[in-house]
Formats: sequence, structure tokens, C-alpha cells
Amino acid sequence: QVQLVESGGGLVQAGGSLRLSCVASGRTFSMYAMAWFRQAPGKEREFVARITWSRDSAIYGDSVKGRFTISRDNAKNTVYLQMNSLKAEDTAVYYCAAGPALLSTYDYWGQGTQVTVSS
Repeated sequence: QVQLVESGGGLVQAGGSLRLSCVASGRTFSMYAMAWFRQAPGKEREFVARITWSRDSAIYGDSVKGRFTISRDNAKNTVYLQMNSLKAEDTAVYYCAAGPALLSTYDYWGQGTQVTVSS
């Protein structure tokens, strides 16, 4: 089993930056990918970013390309989401997730952390 614990959410002004963290515990595999999703009130969950544990390669949703960066620290079993140039529309609950790298499904989810961007 894998447990994911998120932190780092908060209130920031438009144009500011914030870094989210997600620590994984339990049995993990190198083939598992880690990802970030977000969900704003009244909207469907949206893909934000994805990275594998064994590589530094990453993909991003169109709405955050060029502004957000996903990274990992295998020794700490932690994935990060660095968010720069934040906009009001980035306001959402952000979730980290883990799943097999070769699939598009995610078996484990964090509790979510609120990010609020004021303008």
C-alpha cells in the first residue's frame, strides 16, 4: 500500500509562487509515476503534471505549461510542484496521485491541499 501526504498549499497573490510537496510512504516501485491534479469548485478534475520515479522527464497540462514544474527526490520519496506566475484561475484543491507508469490510471491519491490566488 502507498500513502500520499500533501503540504504547501496556501494563499498567494497573483504573479506569486508556491511549492507543493507530496511525500509517499509504504511500498513503492520505480515503474510508478507521480502526478498532480487539481479541481476548482464546480469543475471537473484537471490534469496538471506527471513524472516518473526513474526519470526526470515530465509532461504538463496545457493550462500550466511554462509556469509549473514537477520534480522528484527519490531518496525522500517526495514529489514537488513548483508553481510560478500564479493566476486567479489556478485557484483549486491540488491532489497528488500515484499509478503504474505505463497506464493512465492512478491507484493512490493524497488528501488534497488548497491553493488560493488573489488578484
